[in-house]
Amino acid sequence: MRKKIAAANWKMNCTLQEGEKLIDEILKSGIVLQEHQCSIFAVPYPYLINVQHQLTGQKNYFVAAQNCHQQKSGAYTGEVSAAMLASMQIPYCIIGHSERRMYNNETNAILAEKINLCYDNNITPIFCCGESLETRESGSQNDFVAKQITASLFHLPVEKIKTIIIAYEPIWAIGTGKTASTEQAQEMHQYIRSVLSDKYGKAVADDIPILYGGSVKPDNANELFACADVDGGLVGGASLKANDFTAIIKALPG
Repeated sequence: MRKKIAAANWKMNCTLQEGEKLIDEILKSGIVLQEHQCSIFAVPYPYLINVQHQLTGQKNYFVAAQNCHQQKSGAYTGEVSAAMLASMQIPYCIIGHSERRMYNNETNAILAEKINLCYDNNITPIFCCGESLETRESGSQNDFVAKQITASLFHLPVEKIKTIIIAYEPIWAIGTGKTASTEQAQEMHQYIRSVLSDKYGKAVADDIPILYGGSVKPDNANELFACADVDGGLVGGASLKANDFTAIIKALPG
């Protein structure tokens, strides 16, 4: 059975104290995750160690970085390398979030380098892909997303690609309150899986978790996660409220 994942992306939110309280409240809910379920908290860099310590001993709860640099090391003031994350034993890293593509001009080629460095350092990438409203309305969303995947991931050998997590984030549904319909979400997730299958085979594609990342909330999580090819969510705003994110974790298929 594919992993079912509730991933929180705090973005640039929460003070250290607020973040510690948020994690504490979620853990106090007493959710026991099954073997095929996990919850991942992508927190700002300064909080990685603190959150990692808070999650110690919590089965199937993990911390993630929100990004890493595309170079191994060097004169890149303010940046963080994959090797630095690995030295702290951070197991996951978000790569290619639409906000970084947009605000930091991250190209598919740059993201391929980041993916390589994650794997070189035994970090599992959570690779984001997705289209703008303009692309969706033009009907070219499939070609657009396929290009993102092929350009950034298809150089990987099968033993690496089979461990990746993919997050489909329709950009027009991030922070806008809009959500893709369950039909739209399932359609794109199924298409992404078919793209992976064409390259790596059905058995590999069927094992890769694909998360939905567009305004997941407690009132739509159950319906979204019930889709055959939706394996959980990469959650933004709702992950900053303990009750909301707890409800989303509980919505993961058993």
